[in-house]
Amino acid sequence: MSETHPVSGFPDAPGRTRGYDKRAVDEFLERARVAFEVDPSTEGVSGADLDAAAVRTASFPLVRGGYAIGPVDAALSRVEDAFAARERDSAVSEHGAREWVERARGEAQVLLDRLSRPATRKFARTGLLGFGYRVDEVDLVAGRLVAYFERGAPVSVEQVRSVAFRMQRRGYREEQVDAVLDAVIEVMLAVR
Repeated sequence: MSETHPVSGFPDAPGRTRGYDKRAVDEFLERARVAFEVDPSTEGVSGADLDAAAVRTASFPLVRGGYAIGPVDAALSRVEDAFAARERDSAVSEHGAREWVERARGEAQVLLDRLSRPATRKFARTGLLGFGYRVDEVDLVAGRLVAYFERGAPVSVEQVRSVAFRMQRRGYREEQVDAVLDAVIEVMLAVR
């Protein structure tokens, strides 16, 4: 039976399963709380540099006796959504909705151009002996994202956040695919 931490509310990882290091998670979420309460334009204040992208890319050591991964990831998704909404509201009030929409449209077009490349050529490949993401799986997700950008096909932010690929020799380079998926999430959050 997993226990729920009295302060954070996160359950412990069950049994011998590794979970996120509790101290690292608690410290990050406290930093995020402080950053969210600070005026985003404030410089030199601890946490004022934290934004939606930093929340999305946060990672924690896996340890025995840590927090269960799923609930922490779900909480981080909500925190990222809150930061993204604040960033959008701030940009709209500073530059206007039209400029915000044009910027999001431009970013979406860059992503669409990348994702529309021919099958098996959307991203760079690993070396002959290297492993990367399975090309067919990435191409399938890319096709769904193209349909989202071109026709408004239903794809949720959570679906993009949770996508996972198996590995293959001479697969797509992970860092390129991950960077594009992060950019897709940013655009999706921008137009919510």
